[in-house]
Amino acid sequence: MSIRHLRTLLAIRDHGSFSAAGDAILITHAAVSQQIKALEARWNVTLFDRRPRSPQLTPLGHAFTAKAEAVVRAYDNMLAEIIDGAGFDDDIGLGAVPTTLTGLVPLAVSHLKNNFSQLHVVIQPGLSTALLQQIERRQIDAAIITRPDILPRGFRFRDIATEPLEILAPPQTSSEDPLFLLTHYPFIRFDRNAIVGQMVEAWLQDRNIAVQDNMELEDLEAISSMVMANLGVSIVPQRCVRNMNPLPIRHISLGPDSPSRQLGLAYRGDSSKLHVIETVYKTLLGAVANGRFSDSFETL
Repeated sequence: MSIRHLRTLLAIRDHGSFSAAGDAILITHAAVSQQIKALEARWNVTLFDRRPRSPQLTPLGHAFTAKAEAVVRAYDNMLAEIIDGAGFDDDIGLGAVPTTLTGLVPLAVSHLKNNFSQLHVVIQPGLSTALLQQIERRQIDAAIITRPDILPRGFRFRDIATEPLEILAPPQTSSEDPLFLLTHYPFIRFDRNAIVGQMVEAWLQDRNIAVQDNMELEDLEAISSMVMANLGVSIVPQRCVRNMNPLPIRHISLGPDSPSRQLGLAYRGDSSKLHVIETVYKTLLGAVANGRFSDSFETL
């Protein structure tokens, strides 16, 4: 028996089937089945009732899985509990949605490097859903994402900032009316594969606003540049940390009922790097409190 077999068992519990567990941990259905059979043979127990189309945990299987979770957590945290502060001379994989890559992320990582010079932060850009999958597969340790409607089992999400959605308009425009801007100028849409893009689409549909789609982008810098070039207007999250030398485009509120994007840090509750993740989280909060990327970032 190995820790790997126990992780496979937990993946089946979390994902509901052998096939889904295999997809999550990147092994075949046959390999999942073999590992579970090895566990059952090692302990001479029946963990799954295989009569249903999709095998179900037996009562003993449920009890065994609870113990397995405790064993895996203890294994993952073993070194950190022995050595105070362990992990700050290691790597941490940090995912980040594209809208945070020119303000929040560089400001926070700069502060981390100033305080923990041996900590190697590996940034993985991506959309929220894809980053959650990477955390689930342990390809990264944590991610700065938009709060999803549903978190995978065993995940934690801690709020970093609330970012109201706003209109970006070219400097040549003069209207302050969101409806006028959205219906009289081409619309540069935020990628609908992103949670923010779906929020924008829902807001438009709720108000029966028909926009003139011009293009669809996921990068806030690219959207801002297109707006600056007078190619249209857009709806994006208001940055919680302003980047250095922002473009002179107009930022217009959607009004008192404007939806907001909740930005936060997501990670597995059983991560072996919880002490490092806690430090990353506090550093992100400090960056948001600072509010801007400037020469004073060392004072976070």
